Amino acid sequence: MPVADGRIVPSLLVLSLFVAAACVPFAARRVGRELGYWLAGLFVLAALALVPAGARALDRDPVTSSIDWVPSLGFSVGLRLDALSVLFSALVLVLGAVIFAYTARYLSPSSRHGRLYAQLTFFAASMLGLVVAGDAVVLLVFWELTSVASFLLIGGSGGPEASRAARRALLVTSGGGLALLAAVVLLVVVVGSADLATIVAHADRVRASPAFPAIAILLLLAVATKSALFPFHFWLPGAMVAPTPVSAYLHSATMVKAGIYLLLRTVPLFEGVHAWDVALVLVGLTTAVFGASTAIRQYDLKALLAYSTVSQLGLLAALAGVGTQKAVLATSAHVVAHALYKATLFMVVGIVEREAGSRDIRELSGLRRVMPLAAVATGLAGLSMAGIPPLAGFVSKEEAFAAFIDIPGGGWLPLVAGVMAVGASALTFAYGWRIFEGAFGGPVVQRLYEPDRSFLAPALLTSAAGLVLGLAIGVLDPLARAVTVEAVGARDYHLALWHGLTPALGMSATTIVLGAALVLARHRLEGRLGRRRPRVDGASIFEAAYARAVRAGAWIGRSAATNAPGPYLGAVLAATLGAAMLAGWWWGDDLGLGPRVGGPARDWPVALLLAPAVAVVVAARDRIAAVAALGLVGFALALLYALIGAPDLAITQVLVETLTVALVVLVFRRLPRRFSVVRPARAVVAGAIAAGVGVLAAVGTDALTGRRGPSEVARYYLRAAQPEAGGRNVVNTILVDFRALDTMGEIAVLALAGLGAIGLVTAVRSRRAP
Repeated sequence: MPVADGRIVPSLLVLSLFVAAACVPFAARRVGRELGYWLAGLFVLAALALVPAGARALDRDPVTSSIDWVPSLGFSVGLRLDALSVLFSALVLVLGAVIFAYTARYLSPSSRHGRLYAQLTFFAASMLGLVVAGDAVVLLVFWELTSVASFLLIGGSGGPEASRAARRALLVTSGGGLALLAAVVLLVVVVGSADLATIVAHADRVRASPAFPAIAILLLLAVATKSALFPFHFWLPGAMVAPTPVSAYLHSATMVKAGIYLLLRTVPLFEGVHAWDVALVLVGLTTAVFGASTAIRQYDLKALLAYSTVSQLGLLAALAGVGTQKAVLATSAHVVAHALYKATLFMVVGIVEREAGSRDIRELSGLRRVMPLAAVATGLAGLSMAGIPPLAGFVSKEEAFAAFIDIPGGGWLPLVAGVMAVGASALTFAYGWRIFEGAFGGPVVQRLYEPDRSFLAPALLTSAAGLVLGLAIGVLDPLARAVTVEAVGARDYHLALWHGLTPALGMSATTIVLGAALVLARHRLEGRLGRRRPRVDGASIFEAAYARAVRAGAWIGRSAATNAPGPYLGAVLAATLGAAMLAGWWWGDDLGLGPRVGGPARDWPVALLLAPAVAVVVAARDRIAAVAALGLVGFALALLYALIGAPDLAITQVLVETLTVALVVLVFRRLPRRFSVVRPARAVVAGAIAAGVGVLAAVGTDALTGRRGPSEVARYYLRAAQPEAGGRNVVNTILVDFRALDTMGEIAVLALAGLGAIGLVTAVRSRRAP
């Protein structure tokens, strides 16, 4: 992968993964499941290409690239590799390589797996695009792409449960995407730019804006839905129906970390905002305690790990919300530590399920004797998750404790945060023990064998990395400190395995003691917790609300479930009439209308043609006569266009009317010659609506035409048509140049509608054929 020009590295990284995702289905037909190793190699190369950018990021010299998108609005496809982007990009690429190598042995050799590999690669590319986005609009686009990718991956296994889980994930995270969209719009309005660096540089202006409370609430909603914070946590445990490689990647390094990334990216916007600290700390640590207390009740190992992820995301969100030097440093460290041990545990659970045929701890026992290497990987990852020295999880949690007890502002918040963080961590210790004891403890109950070393290697690699990183935490320290400098502008603290006898060390010791006490009391607690299952949960509430929304939509649509055009036209025209009358009443005095310019003498010949033609259309009982009169109305309008100096519109109108009359006559040949008799009441209603719309159109036309000069937009088109579009006909230049994409979209819609009509007619004919 070429890296000579550092500016193109972000673009090449993202583009290479999207191209790979497009090529994967074709390659999978030839290579099979071994394609996972090829993709792992691609991700390793991409990670190596990241190294020079990482070196520059440490010196606060970010690599950027930008292509103008909408220059008039200040939007560009801007990509940026600074310290924070490098940290998360490394997770996406390195963990991606490990997961793809694992997937190559997890999948069966007999089936084709091109779709899964393509979707996983697309998922990685979307997440990589998100974390290297230098523009808020680009970030939003990739934010939504990760939601789409997760929907495809979760629902790809098939079955009603997978469909429901995928739907929950998509609707919840897309709802957060709408909140992020609104926040981005407000930020662009306040700052005047969508560039993330510019937005952060104008943090004072953002905080001083009246829109700041709305921005904060919208960003919190976006983060809570994406990173599964309470009460939007319920979609993440449901996602465990996806294949284990998907779960391992989603929970460790990709979509759920997007919310944490956004919090770290926007730390400067909330500097000194105590209400933000309170909100994030309480929401995050409530999620941490809830997730941990729910995880300890689970028997399904994947469900246990899913709620464990909910808990750890809550801890990370609370840390990022604090936003101090210690908090950002701790968040950076814990993001890495969590990715390593969570990927390990999910991969081991997949191995256990493949070999033992179950992931229910009530059906598993003694696996440490038959799968010693898997037991070692699980033990190392569990110890890191529990915060036991000298693993990376211990370092990151001790840094987190130090950040919580130093929350700015003092008062009750540091105490509450410290207590909740210790409580959640003690529960984490307990369910970490539950994972190991439930699967690997006890006597052997099945005749099993250690799986192939190539299947175990990825899990062993990530578990060993957690141990090595804890012992050599100085390797991560420069990058974590660079992230801290970018966020808060200072680097007074550093990561270390030993900071001496500190309050944070005491909190770590307390966590271990409380966790050990919970382990010793596990049998009594298990009985009590098992009897206190919640009667309702977020998933059931969501499904009930979704079902009611579907029923409400069906009820609303039932009134329009008719083949007659009357109900549709009547509703549309009545709504138009009401809206126009309301708008005229509300804004009528503010339109700035002057006296009419010019006289209507040229309109009278057309009116003399239109009046009898319209009368014939209304009174005709013969279908062909009505069509002929309606065509005469169209030709009269063509004459009007010619009189006002628009020959192109006149020609278009004549052609359209001719074609319409011909087509309608052909259709009417298959219908009765005369219209059916209409009830008087229905005729009165239709006549009233028609008269109202006609009066409205006449009044509106008289009021809004010929009473004021060209608007600023009209003057622009008149001025720019010739030099910018090369045409003298302003209407044509608007249609084919200034609004070319709109015109293309309209053509596409008409083409699709025509194809649909052809397909419908063909289907009806085939059903009628003997």
